[in-house]
Amino acid sequence: MIELYGCGSPNVRKVVIMLEELGLQYQSRYVSVLTGAQFEPSFLALNPLGRVPVLVDPSGPADEPIFESGAILIYLAEAYNRPDLLPASGPKRPAVMKWLMLQMANVGPMFGQYNHFLITPDEAESYATRRYREQSRRLYFFLDERLSHVPWLAGDDYSIADIATYPWILYAERHRMNWNELPHLRAWRERIEARPAVVRADAAMRHFVEEDARAVPKATQETFDRFFWREGSNGPRVDLSPMRVV
Repeated sequence: MIELYGCGSPNVRKVVIMLEELGLQYQSRYVSVLTGAQFEPSFLALNPLGRVPVLVDPSGPADEPIFESGAILIYLAEAYNRPDLLPASGPKRPAVMKWLMLQMANVGPMFGQYNHFLITPDEAESYATRRYREQSRRLYFFLDERLSHVPWLAGDDYSIADIATYPWILYAERHRMNWNELPHLRAWRERIEARPAVVRADAAMRHFVEEDARAVPKATQETFDRFFWREGSNGPRVDLSPMRVV
């Protein structure tokens, strides 16, 4: 059976959505990243970078664990024959890949960095915070503009580009975005939320989210430093309350 190693992050959520869209059976393996579980030898054997998600598919064509969430989505679409989510050829394939890579190279990194500075309140007015806030806002409006012309990011069809991007858009309220200014992005989000596979994925993600909540009190300055790859113990204090999921 497929094993998915993860936590409550957007990159894990996108893989859970994909697994539910495919109707595949899988086992969730929680990795407590806030307390350093990603640095244990058993996990580093799966991903030497020490990051989630990681997919292990003993019955599939991959002969080793797959990490990087975009690569996992591509693998699953191709291994389980879902050209509706990633066309095998033709002009629709590069369209999907383009918008998938926009999420991987822009939305995820920019939103992720903005989130980092949201939970380091001493840096609230720093240049870095302002930079990532403005870059994130630019991306929100860029996506809204795109969706004013097409129903889905790659065009007429729902694809892995939408699956990859949707979990990151769930941060809009925390990023203090005004949905009235993003009507097309809001409608797109609502269409995705109504999909049965996404409803199932939300239920499946509760395990990861609840485990994350239990891990927060166990986190220490040392584990935060390791989690953020900070040298020494001079990093700013961390307040996770802006990022907690109810």
